[in-house]
Amino acid sequence: MKLRKGSQDATGLRFGIVVAKFNKFVTSKLLSSCIEGLSAHGTKAEEIDVVRVPGAFEIPMVARLLAKSGRFDAVICLGAIIRGDTPHFDYISAEASRGIGQAMLDTDIPIIFGVLTTDTVAQAIERADPAKFNRGGEAAKSAIEMATMVKQLKALAPESAPVKPKPRAKRIVRKRGQ
Repeated sequence: MKLRKGSQDATGLRFGIVVAKFNKFVTSKLLSSCIEGLSAHGTKAEEIDVVRVPGAFEIPMVARLLAKSGRFDAVICLGAIIRGDTPHFDYISAEASRGIGQAMLDTDIPIIFGVLTTDTVAQAIERADPAKFNRGGEAAKSAIEMATMVKQLKALAPESAPVKPKPRAKRIVRKRGQ
């Protein structure tokens, strides 16, 4: 049996971070903790690109573009969606998570979901606090682990390996009257 797992050594890895401006009092703490986490594990400042977007709804598109660029080993998505009095929370949460997941599947690049979905402002602040939950730092750790694991797995089956073509079905053509 072979056990494969990622490491926490981010030396030489490049990360893209997409962070929502909406609820900046929370997302700025997530971003700071995320960058500190990446740096603590060997990532240099010049190996991190940060893109700010208006809100969580816009995160998936930018995450997909960053992942497709080929410049990053992983992309980290940070945002804060706080429940209000309308169903808006449900729509934005669902679309942000669906879009981020789809972007990861489309690109084969790890895209980390660091978007808080909380019932209250107090919960969001607590989860962004580096002394408590530190979700920004946790997103950084997940990105490092996934990036190192994906590198290992891609090395097992490089894209240059020949792929056997599927056999084509024979087409039977019949003349009229037969």
